[in-house]
Amino acid sequence: MGANLNIIQTRSSGYYNILIKTLLLFTLLVFSFSSFLVNSSYASGRPESFADLATKLKPAVVNVSTTQELSSAHSFGDMPKAPPGSPFEEFFKEFFERQEENGSPMPRRRTQSLGSGFIIKEEGIVITNNHVITGADEINVILDDKRTFKAKLIGRDRKTDIAVLQIENKEKIQFPFVTWGNSETSRVGDWVIAIGNPFGLGGSVTAGIISARGRNIGSGPYDNFIQTDASINRGNSGGPMFDLNGEVIGINTAIFSPSGGSVGIGFAIPSNLANRVVDQIIKFGKTQRGWLGVQIQTVTDEIAESLSLPESKGALISRVSKDGPAANAGLLPGDVILKFDGKNVEEMRQLPRIVADTDIGKKVRVSVWRKGSKKNFDVIVGELVEVTNTKVSKNTENETKKLLGMSLSSIGPKERTTFKLGENISGLVIKSLDPQSLAAQRGVRKGDVIVEANQVPLSSPRQFSEILNLLKKGSKKTVLLMIDRKGDRRFVGIRLDQ
Repeated sequence: MGANLNIIQTRSSGYYNILIKTLLLFTLLVFSFSSFLVNSSYASGRPESFADLATKLKPAVVNVSTTQELSSAHSFGDMPKAPPGSPFEEFFKEFFERQEENGSPMPRRRTQSLGSGFIIKEEGIVITNNHVITGADEINVILDDKRTFKAKLIGRDRKTDIAVLQIENKEKIQFPFVTWGNSETSRVGDWVIAIGNPFGLGGSVTAGIISARGRNIGSGPYDNFIQTDASINRGNSGGPMFDLNGEVIGINTAIFSPSGGSVGIGFAIPSNLANRVVDQIIKFGKTQRGWLGVQIQTVTDEIAESLSLPESKGALISRVSKDGPAANAGLLPGDVILKFDGKNVEEMRQLPRIVADTDIGKKVRVSVWRKGSKKNFDVIVGELVEVTNTKVSKNTENETKKLLGMSLSSIGPKERTTFKLGENISGLVIKSLDPQSLAAQRGVRKGDVIVEANQVPLSSPRQFSEILNLLKKGSKKTVLLMIDRKGDRRFVGIRLDQ
């Protein structure tokens, strides 16, 4: 019995040693593999190569070549010029014009430009930038395999710089194409690749990451660009930005460059915005956008204080279009839009995009800040139209007074002539102002008209002075001015205790 026990213990001890060695070996393997991951491309999320992805996507990326014919008269600016205002300059200009009037048009020359694009449907629908094809008399699309096809313009949207082309496809060729991705799910730091035609060199692939989202570069009311450090140069315009799934999440459109070449700051139109615009162009031949019928501006700290608004957020209405959706719903200048159709408006530039993406005819709830409290209005969204000017009463009283560093005058015939003011504008014209005044620092200029002060229409400098005195005696130390500059209106807040 004892002998048998020793045998069992010996065997158990052997099994135990084997188990320990196996565990040690397994731990060593796990540690080595983890170290490999940490020091390899897999840990950083970086693929070993973009080659497979590039090979798959390049056939659907095209070069867009445009041709424009100009007469020599139109290219007068290319000739050696006489000094500005010189009679010789007029002589040559009149000579070219006279040649065409006499039926002898000057020789014409052809100018060419190159850009990029990509195919989104097998029948040959191509997406590019509007600025790539602007002014083109002829458009050609060159595939990656060098086949060239003529293309026609289906439609364009200047506000987002998008154009849609149709390849002339008489032979019913099935073209390679790519699909849209979801730009909203892309994150800062994600890998992207750009394919295009930089400097006319042909299909070039570059890689980088998303550097930022929601960039406003001042190109239009719907700016919401994706920023990338993938190399984008002249000729890349209109080309696609892909994620690692091979889906288009942006249209490469602009670069920031002091030298004209890539410095690692490129901008792309997000696919979610582009996809909506493209669908409407294909369906209607144009873009249909929601319209609220207001002119808006940023809510500054001074404006927020003057309106007793707890935070400097929202979009301040400076003008309401007559008979527009906002006017019909009861919105007024001075209202601050805080929420539109359930979406918070944290800053002014968000509102145009939210409204534009809203279906025409939809009834939406709009939350505004008015006279110290929130109010809700139901607005039926219209289709985007030109804003018409709102007529105001004529005023011919003439009085001048200096207030807040500004020399102000009511508007009479002399002022209308001197400052070229229309008959439908009333208020106080700024005849001069101290360049060191707060008004000047807030961008107010000579010739501007102060239409309102704290939402009270102004008719004389004396009335404005009384408003300022009342404000100084009260708790509010900021006056809110509505400024009209050649029909463009905005609010300016000026502190009275400075």
